[in-house]
Amino acid sequence: MDSSSEFSDRKQPKFHLAPPARIFHWVNVISLFLMLTSGLRIYNANPVFGGRGGYDFPLLITLGGWLAGARHWHFAAMWFFSLNLLWYGVYVLVSQRWKHRYVGSNDIKALQMSKNSKRRIYAWHRIVYTSIIPILLLALLTGIGMYKPAQFPWIVDFFGGWFPLRVVHLMTVPAVLIFVIAHSLLALKAGGDRLVNSMFWNQ
Repeated sequence: MDSSSEFSDRKQPKFHLAPPARIFHWVNVISLFLMLTSGLRIYNANPVFGGRGGYDFPLLITLGGWLAGARHWHFAAMWFFSLNLLWYGVYVLVSQRWKHRYVGSNDIKALQMSKNSKRRIYAWHRIVYTSIIPILLLALLTGIGMYKPAQFPWIVDFFGGWFPLRVVHLMTVPAVLIFVIAHSLLALKAGGDRLVNSMFWNQ
């Protein structure tokens, strides 16, 4: 390697996410993929959305093969996803990472007053990172309501019945996908490929 390439490597920032953060991202990606593909199969089987004259997603991008199989995959992945959120939430509180990862009054001020583009990107990143929390909690709450409606009838009643409950649950899917895109684009702007890769690999 010549001296110029060594110099460029030294100038590149290094990002070191803690191992729990990388584990959290890996489990999230896998469990969300399983829930999304199995959820599309469940969607197809629903007589209102798919089924009778509705739009069916191609079987190639669905998981489970049939309704019962898709439900098994969906709820199994839900447990991994839920427990992953739970332990990571405890880790964030104990390690006090919430002070650096989630939106604060300084971020709002930065968007209003700061002319530093990097600072504004970090502010937007924290806002987006914070916004996903209520979306994920809403997805879990509505999912539990559909999974065990007899045990949790108050969840079904809170959303006004079974149909609106399912609609709200389905709407969390595009919300999560929008978050993933925004989160990735902001990470690229803030730190390039190395920051994005550091979410999964030690950089």
